[in-house]
Amino acid sequence: MHIELEKRAAMSPAFSILSPLLALALTLVFGAIMFAMLGKDPVAAMSAIFVEPLLETWSLHELAIKAAPLILMGVGLAVCYRSNNWNIGAEGQFTIGAITGSYLPIVFYDWHSPLVLPLMLLLGALGGALFAAIPAMLKAHFNTNEILTSLMLVYIAQLFLDWLIRGAWRDPKGFNFPVSRDFAPEAVLPAIWEESGRAHWAFIFAIVAAGLTWFMMRYTLKGFEITVLGQSERAGRFAGFSSKKMIWFGFLFSGALAGLAGICEVSGSINHLQPAISPGYGFTAIIVAFLGRLNPLGIVASGLVLGLTYLGGEAAQLSIGVSDKVTRVFQGLLLFFVLSCDTLIYYKIRITWTRMRGGVA
Repeated sequence: MHIELEKRAAMSPAFSILSPLLALALTLVFGAIMFAMLGKDPVAAMSAIFVEPLLETWSLHELAIKAAPLILMGVGLAVCYRSNNWNIGAEGQFTIGAITGSYLPIVFYDWHSPLVLPLMLLLGALGGALFAAIPAMLKAHFNTNEILTSLMLVYIAQLFLDWLIRGAWRDPKGFNFPVSRDFAPEAVLPAIWEESGRAHWAFIFAIVAAGLTWFMMRYTLKGFEITVLGQSERAGRFAGFSSKKMIWFGFLFSGALAGLAGICEVSGSINHLQPAISPGYGFTAIIVAFLGRLNPLGIVASGLVLGLTYLGGEAAQLSIGVSDKVTRVFQGLLLFFVLSCDTLIYYKIRITWTRMRGGVA
């Protein structure tokens, strides 16, 4: 028996719509099996992760905080991936954006001005874009595999952050703990509704970025260029588009949004730098991008779903006593099923049987 993938003559529109829903359903089924194997009640576990965090107003604010960086990075990665450039280093660009954006409130902590926060956001986006420019340059001019280079740069960014916080940027009044100075009030991203919760303006930035990117992809020449080059570089060259310029655009765009997400997370949620500022948002954003079908508006919905897994995973640790690794398992299952179901959009499974001749198939 041989199992083969045979390319479909035409893509199924119905399955294209149902694919993310099927992937989510399969994730829930296998997640329930996992909880049963751990000796936990699957219904109670699923309720703790996906239902309980939605019942309180404060938890909805926390969901917005978790979803904001995922949506920002997912939108940037979607543009990059649709142009056939594979940026896997959003986590590193997120970290560098947090570092560059924190330069003003840490080094010039005595400077109190309304300009501090806008400059921080600008520096964060610029830092993420410049860090993403490294794999862009290596691919555009040396044909280096961008998956490897962008991924390896993640660890450089994380180690650089750790070095800064344990060295030059450590708070002199922090009792030798590896944290920076707390940001001044002028450097803190304000809450959207201060009287009801702590969800800050990063969520608004994420929604605006998704809307503007959707408009760019659907109604502008740049969006058409991204689509054409992503589907066929040869066709793009005939149309007069440059694949090298698109490499730069894709990486700089996704890096800028990742850097903006980084400084928003530090300024809005943490209010200082520390060795760990992300639970893996940059890698989860890859799942967000694909679950949203690389569509900026779909990414808003998928970002909320993945944000819920973070929030619900934290709640499940307390309510049913499971490890924080459960969240990563859920996200890994979701990515696996999303990619598997997407494969079936373009290919169908064909099983062939071969007769035995002389004891050999």
